Amino acid sequence: MGLPLSLPAILLVLTIFPFRSGLIDSRSRGPLTNVFIVLIKDIGLGDFSCFGNTEAQTSNIDRLAAERLRFTPFYNTGRCCPTRAALLTGLYSHQTGVGHMTEDKNQPGFRGRLNDKCLTFAEVLKPAGYFTAMAGKWHVGQNHGVTPWGRGFDRSLSAAAGGFYFPGSKNAKLFLDGESLTIDDPCLPKDWYSSDLWTTFGLKFVDEAREAGKPFFLYLAHNAPHFPLQAPADAIEPFRGKYGEGWDALRKKRHARQVELGIVDKAWEPANRPPVIREWNELAADDQDRFDHIMATYSACVSRMDRAIGDLVQGLESRGVLDNTLILFMSDNGGNAEAGPNGRTVGDPTKADSDWFCGES
Repeated sequence: MGLPLSLPAILLVLTIFPFRSGLIDSRSRGPLTNVFIVLIKDIGLGDFSCFGNTEAQTSNIDRLAAERLRFTPFYNTGRCCPTRAALLTGLYSHQTGVGHMTEDKNQPGFRGRLNDKCLTFAEVLKPAGYFTAMAGKWHVGQNHGVTPWGRGFDRSLSAAAGGFYFPGSKNAKLFLDGESLTIDDPCLPKDWYSSDLWTTFGLKFVDEAREAGKPFFLYLAHNAPHFPLQAPADAIEPFRGKYGEGWDALRKKRHARQVELGIVDKAWEPANRPPVIREWNELAADDQDRFDHIMATYSACVSRMDRAIGDLVQGLESRGVLDNTLILFMSDNGGNAEAGPNGRTVGDPTKADSDWFCGES
């Protein structure tokens, strides 16, 4: 489905998912398997400790990787909206009408919205008796009238696009089953953080499925760690100074760890550092500190997302449904380079109006 994904998928397979000929067979013996799909954003292969990160631990995702399956040959479209369209439908993104982003380019494969020729997972699973729910980023054509509640989801707390963490962000526009919410709506936790918010509502929807006596299909589409990078100060501080060695040294450490883990073959030589990226030791101390701060904020976003996934898995376990749940964890694309090699640091990353990007090439 396109370019190799920078983050291999992690699958937690607890039972056999009862598909036959591409459709659910309602006559399958035993209870239908619950399905939980987690899609995160803009993250690199080596940003998880189970895939080589030497500076920050992602203990909850590592647990999934250690207990079940890690995939290294895994592909997506290398782009946000097309990956979502392909994941939701099982089709090539151009077949769904979402070949790029959500702008209508007046070409069949580039209409910027899921077309009526495809079905989402929810539209297939709902008639088969599943309780279908999603929380998080939609981004497959709400600006053209294509919505979760209109494409098979019984329940949804969603954002049309994403790009926010705190309630005060200009992009923090939420919809609950099609109803627009204010950022301080009573149904929302006070002073919420988006990574935690998706877990809160994900477990709420699981409880509703259990009350209805139905298996659940839960799709959680995280904002993290997409720009603008934002996190509470106490989440950023533990990572400050961990990137002071610089990208040259840390890159070697991560590569060595990936070889040790069997993620990459020891015969594969790392690519040369791009000329546009300066040697770390050539940078002034203030610049080094700035890049360390960017990466600390990025790591805080990853860490909070990891914690939220752990909370959700623990919630499934405490409800006694984990052992009958298929969990799939993946990213929509690799690390983001949109700000260029110097990154961007506008404002305070602990505030909703800040604008921070990683500096990547």
